Amino acid sequence: MITVLNPADLTVVGEVPDSTPDDASAAVDAAAKAFPAWARTAPRARSELLHKTFELMLRDREKLADLITAENGKTRADALAEVTYAAEFFRWYAEEAVRPGGDYGSAPAGGVRTIVTAKPIGVAALVTPWNFPAAMATRKIAPALAAGCTAVLKPAAETPLTALAIAGLLAEAGVPEGVLTVVTTSDAAGVVSTWLADRRVRVLSFTGSTAVGKTLLRQAADRVVVTAMELGGNAPFVVTEDADLEQAVAGAMIAKFRNGGQACTAANRFYVHEAVADRFTELFGREVEKVAVGPLISDAAVERVTAVVDDAVASGARVTHQAAVPAAAGHFYPPTVLRDVPDDSTLFTEEIFGPVASIATWSDDGELVARVNDSEYGLAGYVYAGELGRAIRISEALEVGMVGVNRGLVSDPSAPFGGVKQSGLGREGARHGLREYQETQYLSIDWP
Repeated sequence: MITVLNPADLTVVGEVPDSTPDDASAAVDAAAKAFPAWARTAPRARSELLHKTFELMLRDREKLADLITAENGKTRADALAEVTYAAEFFRWYAEEAVRPGGDYGSAPAGGVRTIVTAKPIGVAALVTPWNFPAAMATRKIAPALAAGCTAVLKPAAETPLTALAIAGLLAEAGVPEGVLTVVTTSDAAGVVSTWLADRRVRVLSFTGSTAVGKTLLRQAADRVVVTAMELGGNAPFVVTEDADLEQAVAGAMIAKFRNGGQACTAANRFYVHEAVADRFTELFGREVEKVAVGPLISDAAVERVTAVVDDAVASGARVTHQAAVPAAAGHFYPPTVLRDVPDDSTLFTEEIFGPVASIATWSDDGELVARVNDSEYGLAGYVYAGELGRAIRISEALEVGMVGVNRGLVSDPSAPFGGVKQSGLGREGARHGLREYQETQYLSIDWP
């Protein structure tokens, strides 16, 4: 069994089965058996089941938030916001399920008609991280089921209870047995490798680190499995000299400290124009000193954040503001602001996944863009500027998949979520997310 601990106080939240590769194969057996009937199910029927699940998630919003807070450690407000956001994927894909797309036309040479359709790809393997245990699951489950795929889901060992609760709501809504099977395990590599080696698994959707994603891509290549990869980020947060600083600070608090900085879209590198850097740091630091965040996911995470901050300080950065943390046994790190962080510091070159804001200054737009783009990552970014045209010009020059322009959030079920470079392949959300689980087929019809 896997023991699930609350990272805030290290108490036991619950236990779940520690599944083996054999259990992983059995889950695929169930998904493969359920696939033909589910693929033939009318899109409207699938839509209604997803919409019912959306309603059930809202009904159980308080209970699900309690569960997320207990096993993940995030604040109550963050947990409630996550449940609402996660539920929206079921509503969005309930609406998309009845619009599978397609095309019809005549060949230019004549005598032929073409019909292009989208078909469910087959059994989908879904792998989700611990930082958003509800949203990361529903962002994959909803489009897979809407497309007519069946799925096997491996949640993170740290936060499996939320995924099991969501699977229970799908069953309550009437989703047939085998359409979704949750496999909880401490042997992530063994389970996912089993799925990738199974000829019945046709698509892998993974959210996690770039290092693990590269390993899975190599394995997926052996069978040419379709992959959707949402990998690491290193989001820049740009503030120009004409930006509304109060608005920028409010956005920075969301972009940096939501979920304690443990988000792939979290602002990681703050580039503030030298003309306003002191004022921004003062306003931002004042808010940071008042913020209360939840714990990091593990003691190892605290040790890592501590090490990279110490390294940056040794390299010339200075801590300007810091908040207090609870005197508890959990995995806490104080929300921290640093100035004069070198571009080659680990704080700037790697994803921090913690409540640390690192500020550097700039003066020229061209220099700024070059420095921001000097990264292998390109998931999200944020730009605050007084002139909207300039904000858009800077945003379009950034090598990232998503940009928050004068706002600290980029995630929305109706928008394509994903990155460029080593931040991933494919998109989740919007119509793009449905297409990850569909194959295109075209019929060439003789038409005398």
